[in-house]
Amino acid sequence: MTRVFLGFACAYFLAALLRAVTATLAPTFSAELGLHAAQLGLLGGAYFFGFAAMQLPLGHALDRHGPRRVLLALTSLAVLGCAAFALATTMPTLLAARLLTGMGLAAGLMAPLTYFRHRFPLAAQLRANSWMLMTGSLGMLASTLPVQWLLPVLGWRGLFWGLALALAAAMALIAWLVPPDDHLGDRRPAAAAAAAGGGYGPILRHPMFLRLAPLAVLQYGGLIAVQSLWAGPWLTTVAGLNAVQAAAGLFGINLAMLCAYLAWGAVMPRLAARGVEPLAVVRAGVPLALVLLATAVWRGPDAGAAHWAAWCVAGSCMSISQPALAHAFAPAQAGRALSAYNLLIFAGVFGVQWGVGLGVDALQDGGAGPVAAFRISFGGLGLLCAAAYGWFLARGRA
Repeated sequence: MTRVFLGFACAYFLAALLRAVTATLAPTFSAELGLHAAQLGLLGGAYFFGFAAMQLPLGHALDRHGPRRVLLALTSLAVLGCAAFALATTMPTLLAARLLTGMGLAAGLMAPLTYFRHRFPLAAQLRANSWMLMTGSLGMLASTLPVQWLLPVLGWRGLFWGLALALAAAMALIAWLVPPDDHLGDRRPAAAAAAAGGGYGPILRHPMFLRLAPLAVLQYGGLIAVQSLWAGPWLTTVAGLNAVQAAAGLFGINLAMLCAYLAWGAVMPRLAARGVEPLAVVRAGVPLALVLLATAVWRGPDAGAAHWAAWCVAGSCMSISQPALAHAFAPAQAGRALSAYNLLIFAGVFGVQWGVGLGVDALQDGGAGPVAAFRISFGGLGLLCAAAYGWFLARGRA
């Protein structure tokens, strides 16, 4: 298990770094390329749009061809995307490169989770899932202060050339450490099911999927959108920090998330052994996240990195929903179930990243100050998340 985990973890580390790096580079892009808030949101969201667009075909591919083979094929696209971003000079070419990168990294988490569903029982899946997310948090940590330190040396273009080389090295590591997909004991039945026409209809109609869908879009997607982009502009625009201070704040937020996922990986198998259902943890954790988001909107400039770190940790309970959902389906459907759910999450990330940017620009065009524009936009996000949690509770009672 350790050997397999390390192979997958190296690729996911880089995927998370690339996902979040726009938050650290936002001041650089604004100064060097003249990007406004909506353009920053669109640039950050382009990654997630490409990521989300791949999820449904990815699910079929994972069930038909196996996670190792699919991950290696798609990561090669991400290598090309990073190289194209390093060469881009216009907004359309930047967007196209980020889109290609998002498509190439679409299997970064879904491939290992599908592999774990085939190989491990639920308790081990809960641990492996949390520790994969911990690896992602480590990648997001690397996207903050370390990136800020490297910028004067490499520039943002040199940084993306280095990431392209690192992804190529991760592909080699996966090929070495992860056994071929033919070694999965039940991959042939899974491939047969996919080839026989197994689609997404039964998955999308499943009560568990329907219950979690709005929270996946708004709460989980909103968490990633803020962590990977809007936490940075909040710290500089609302809290009044400079770029280096904001990068340090983002480092603290991502360090808190790393610790949270490490804790979930240690605690959840024990809770499962005692009969505690994963969705009971979600039911208890989301209200705390809602209260913390409302408090951030109310406090405004006083809501700094520590407050957003607490909000992210509270919202990290949503990560438990992924292995819980996968376990509700047969192994032959795991790739499709996880990918369909991931599609919802990252469609939400794209929508929140772009939507917050549009809201901030529209409010400022209407005469609101920057701080008020951010507070109102985040308040709207909080109301949508509260409605999604209400749906989750209502479907649970039904």
